[in-house]
Amino acid sequence: MERAMTYRLEQVAGLTVGVWGEPNGTPVLAIHGITANHQSWKAIADAYDGQIIAPDLRGRGGSWELPGPSSMERHAEDALAVLDELGVEKAIIAGHSMGGFVASVLAHRHPERVERLVLVDGGIPFPPIEDDVDRVMEAILGPALSRLEITWPDREAVHLFWKAHPALSDWNSYVEAYVDYDVGDGETDLRSRIAPEIIRADGRDMHLGQAAKDAYADLPNQPFPAVFLHAERGLLNESTSLYGDPAKYEDHIAVERLPGSNHYTILFQPQYAAAVARALTNGAS
Repeated sequence: MERAMTYRLEQVAGLTVGVWGEPNGTPVLAIHGITANHQSWKAIADAYDGQIIAPDLRGRGGSWELPGPSSMERHAEDALAVLDELGVEKAIIAGHSMGGFVASVLAHRHPERVERLVLVDGGIPFPPIEDDVDRVMEAILGPALSRLEITWPDREAVHLFWKAHPALSDWNSYVEAYVDYDVGDGETDLRSRIAPEIIRADGRDMHLGQAAKDAYADLPNQPFPAVFLHAERGLLNESTSLYGDPAKYEDHIAVERLPGSNHYTILFQPQYAAAVARALTNGAS
């Protein structure tokens, strides 16, 4: 359930940044996924008793016109600049999907700025791929990527498109806020505010880049605790999760399983958002 809380949009370090709540202990820096925006974190902000700082990464949302080049390292430095400009010395760093890779790289390069690392169904390197990376991304992301070619006549058409997504059949106000923000404030001829060339660059770097691999490999040596929140189902609500059996990661990072969740509902459904909020507060339960 949504609750009354402060929310504002700011321009910070060149990025559009959503800020929920007021300072209450260590703030959270929350980093969204590859074709997402800061509204991904709205349900978690409603469940969390503290401040969540969530930037739109370059090439997305309010930051969509910012140019490349783009990579996990570039996003990590952008996110660090947000903390610097806001005067945040130490934060709980959270990332969903690709945001988990960005969060890991930020934490690896600047561990003194991290109180806790929370990876929400993301951030663990994928096995090597032999196929074309762009083709793999199209197969994995499906509607989330195909929408970049669409112009919708009105907001109702946007909602109908997303309601047909197999992972978003449980529509609620959090999903609606997310998809509405994706297309901005207009009412007709609506398009996702996403730069396709930056998405392609990030997809290649997420799969082939070394920075995120090094960050994950070094996690057991870091001074901060880390937890991986595992969605049981996949990006298209498949019975197979994006990351397979989480037991294979448990000797490297604490794992919390969220049975019944998929890659999207882990953010948008209140019962799972509450579990993410608890992990932000306490680490793994």
